[in-house]
Amino acid sequence: MGGAFHFNFPDFSFAFLSILLEGVPFLLLGTVISGLIDQFLSARWMTRLLPRNPYAGALVSGLLGIIFPMCECGVVPIIRRLMAKGLPPANAITYMLAAPVVNPIVALSTYAAFRGQAPFDITALRLGVAYVIAVVVGMAVHNLPLRHVLRPEVIADIAHPQGLAAGGGQGGIPTRLWGALAVCVNDFLNMSVYFVFGAAVAAVFNTSVNQEVILPLAMNDWLATGALMALAATLCLCSTTDAFIAATFVMFPTVSKLAFLVFGPMVDLKLIFIYSAVFRKRFVLGLVVGLFLLVGLICMRLKVLFALSLTPS
Repeated sequence: MGGAFHFNFPDFSFAFLSILLEGVPFLLLGTVISGLIDQFLSARWMTRLLPRNPYAGALVSGLLGIIFPMCECGVVPIIRRLMAKGLPPANAITYMLAAPVVNPIVALSTYAAFRGQAPFDITALRLGVAYVIAVVVGMAVHNLPLRHVLRPEVIADIAHPQGLAAGGGQGGIPTRLWGALAVCVNDFLNMSVYFVFGAAVAAVFNTSVNQEVILPLAMNDWLATGALMALAATLCLCSTTDAFIAATFVMFPTVSKLAFLVFGPMVDLKLIFIYSAVFRKRFVLGLVVGLFLLVGLICMRLKVLFALSLTPS
């Protein structure tokens, strides 16, 4: 183990603080916008933006994050309100999967994190792949009976929506701004724990682990892609900061870092429990497995189509 791991505190500190200082501003910006949406966005108004056709609605739902960016944790309570106000579950799930990635904050943070590593290509591919996958999943869900997708109490909320809040805060603008601040602080503190942990893991990984140990894994696209998706699910990072972690994995191929960036905001350990509060456990299991396979296969196909490098950029 001595040859495989050697901890150097000065190197670790420099790498850790570099990741932290680059990512925290984007995390803060994301939580501020999340708080404002929570207090000022009406679920009824949002549903009126979507076409009545469920398939066209899925296509539009995947783009709503551009207007209403949400973190992966905060989006689940939002979609429950939206479904209670008449939004089809297929469209709600499309928004749930796409909004944490397909939004301007994530685009900016991804571009900033990958400076010097083809930032425009990585950013465009990340948003594009996430959008396609979210729409595909949403359209697939449209063909499933509600009882196979949603928990019974959620179906009851949809059938009798009068007991559920319409979404958005109550009271005047000062009250809502105070509420938005409270949401922002809560989200920032919750997400910062995961980000700090992720930054520490990435710093240790890049400064203390002998690169010869991970080279065989990194040189195999399939193994590298699966490994980084599993790591993304374990680290539970926020989508506004995960690019700063992914960019440090310089030994891994581009295709595996792309899979990390797409899969992590859709599936991680905390999200599995959050999903289980709205969806049936069997559906959650199928969603996790399906997304793992879909993200991996699409990213590997893109590697062939766009000749993503077998070795790091």
